[in-house]
Amino acid sequence: MNIIIVGCGRVGSRLAMLFSEAGHEVAIIDSNPASFMSLGRNFEGRRVIGVGFDEDVLLEAGIDECDVLAAVTDIDNSNLMIAEVARRLFEVPHVLARLFNPDRENAYLQLGFDYVCGTNLVAEEMYSKVIAGLGSHVDSMGDFELLRFALNLDELDVESVRVRDLERKHQLRVAVFERADGSASSIPDEESVLHNGDIVIVGVHKDMIDSLKHYMRD
Repeated sequence: MNIIIVGCGRVGSRLAMLFSEAGHEVAIIDSNPASFMSLGRNFEGRRVIGVGFDEDVLLEAGIDECDVLAAVTDIDNSNLMIAEVARRLFEVPHVLARLFNPDRENAYLQLGFDYVCGTNLVAEEMYSKVIAGLGSHVDSMGDFELLRFALNLDELDVESVRVRDLERKHQLRVAVFERADGSASSIPDEESVLHNGDIVIVGVHKDMIDSLKHYMRD
């Protein structure tokens, strides 16, 4: 994909590096040349100096061939203006805008813009972890919790456990796991073997969480 990112702050530079490392064509725009220092030496995309809603600047960044534009400056009004120009003048297929003020969500929805509100994301994630009472909390669905944790087998004095035994004993489902050293990840079947320290994501009924806690590494 051809990606344009407007705003080279912490979010913009990180986003640019993620896309660049994944092999996409990336151009990043910022009015302050010094901001590009945060990209580091390995960034292979284009750096364009200018204001993100300026048509000439967008053309220099390659908006004519752009698949995705992300407006991630630290000013909501600027992000909205950039998104308007990208979608209405250049018909970019996918335009996203960063949003700080959650009170403006309805306006973004009515305009049909895709957006990410960091304020809400952080607040909702912290709220969910507090309500769940678990740092391993990922999400809740009715009476079930989705948990992510490093597997602790120390108290059992074993080095491994089969997925089927873990699932049957605690009435859970192991959705995916990653080896402790990051060497491999997989969707397991019931015969898969999990080792001490492996990272797992499991779905479990709320009533069974207490019995599972000794498997969770602190």
